[in-house]
Amino acid sequence: MGGQVLRMQDVAVRRDGAALLRGIDWTVLEDERWVVIGPNGAGKTTLLQVAAALIYPTEGSVEILGERLGQVDVFELRPRIGLASSALAERVPPDEKVIDLVLTASYAILGRWTEEYDSHDLTRAVELIDQLGCAHLIRRRFGTLSEGERKRVQIARALMPDPELLLLDEPAAGLDVAAREDLVRRLNFLATDPKAPTTVLVTHHVEEIPAGFTHALLLRQGSIVAQGPIDYVLTADNLSLAFGLRLGLERGREGRWYARTF
Repeated sequence: MGGQVLRMQDVAVRRDGAALLRGIDWTVLEDERWVVIGPNGAGKTTLLQVAAALIYPTEGSVEILGERLGQVDVFELRPRIGLASSALAERVPPDEKVIDLVLTASYAILGRWTEEYDSHDLTRAVELIDQLGCAHLIRRRFGTLSEGERKRVQIARALMPDPELLLLDEPAAGLDVAAREDLVRRLNFLATDPKAPTTVLVTHHVEEIPAGFTHALLLRQGSIVAQGPIDYVLTADNLSLAFGLRLGLERGREGRWYARTF
């Protein structure tokens, strides 16, 4: 069993009188790969923002990589966390080249200016871009990429600083079937790589869960429905409770999940 990477105790997040999260108790260990699943509005993205040290909880305590929120300089903590999200993608300058977008993650900035990178940084950026199947895009500008290409480049960027915690917020959202399957296959390789960082992936489709993920947390209306090892947590009853709809659940031989309504 690995060391503790993330721990939330009785965490609540309230905004404008609405409870986005409530009573969250959750611990993630370094050798685990978690999927957070639930319907739209369940609080998944808010949970990930807390885990990324982007927002503070209204109540409760959060420890990330051994540091407690409220007692640590988050600008020193955040570079240890890799994050890929649509909110981040919207801030990328459209004329930013793919190679520069990945390189600038070393400084936790967006937009290349006058900073210099050594050969090690450049080599690592090229290797990550290639690993995510984007070698042919290395000189392309971000604004010209397809949605699937953007998602893969964002993950390469999130991995660039060699993070101890990798957070992926709906990485397959908006992709067609071919692009989704390509991305899920690459995330499966990442999940089964013992050198890869502890990973938390947010989605609302069980079909987007890569094989190799070990744990699941189900959310509904800001509260935890179930959490723990994925084989025990991801059941038709738990999924139906999370989504408020009677659902059937199957798992294929390749380790992928499939849901259906009755």
